[in-house]
Amino acid sequence: MTDARAEKAVPRGGRVRLRPVDSGEATESVRAGDRTASREVRRQQLIEATITAIAEKGLGSLTLSDVAREAGLAVGTVNFHFATKDQLLTDTLEYLTEEYRACWTQASAAAADDPASRLEAMMMADFDPMVCTRRKIAAWHSFYGEAKARPTVKRHCSAREREQLVHLSALCKALIEEGGYGALDPDRVATGLSAMTDGLWLDLLFTPGHIDRAGMRRTTRTFLAAFFPRHFSPDDQSPQ
Repeated sequence: MTDARAEKAVPRGGRVRLRPVDSGEATESVRAGDRTASREVRRQQLIEATITAIAEKGLGSLTLSDVAREAGLAVGTVNFHFATKDQLLTDTLEYLTEEYRACWTQASAAAADDPASRLEAMMMADFDPMVCTRRKIAAWHSFYGEAKARPTVKRHCSAREREQLVHLSALCKALIEEGGYGALDPDRVATGLSAMTDGLWLDLLFTPGHIDRAGMRRTTRTFLAAFFPRHFSPDDQSPQ
């Protein structure tokens, strides 16, 4: 599976910011001779190459030479933009974290202003082609595998989980109150929904022929309908 869209990172205050772009824009920026844009494009190019290299080799055996080879650049270029391997990995994880956060927060904000619509939008954002590709899921899987040994990785991964769970739980709580689902605990429902989408990601990673994004969405609606039958139907693509 290949990524379905190209993204560009625009540094702001030293952080990686996301903006969808045409796939040829980065090349044109370099040709235009804008040194600032060229640096931005190079960093983005190296981060994307790092994601691919991690997906193929994992974190443990990854070298800067692997990243340079994947990007089609010299190792010295990697060192110019990222002083150490740890810095490159940290910036790559920050990029993935912000990309993922932007995906679900924007989807939830764009949904209708009721808890069912916002909950469904937030859940379905997990299957957006921007974040749900085997390449990026493999990179996430590698980072989570290193979380125990790398405190920085653990901190980023834990923060990602906490923030999402807080929002999921708040939406579940509002929906439980609105629908009279008094027997449900919002924190437990949110944890279950999050674990389900994590499992679907791993299913796509390890058995790609078994499920696709459409199947993931159907499975998610089935679970939403099981918890909140007065708001969702397994066969309905929108909240009731």
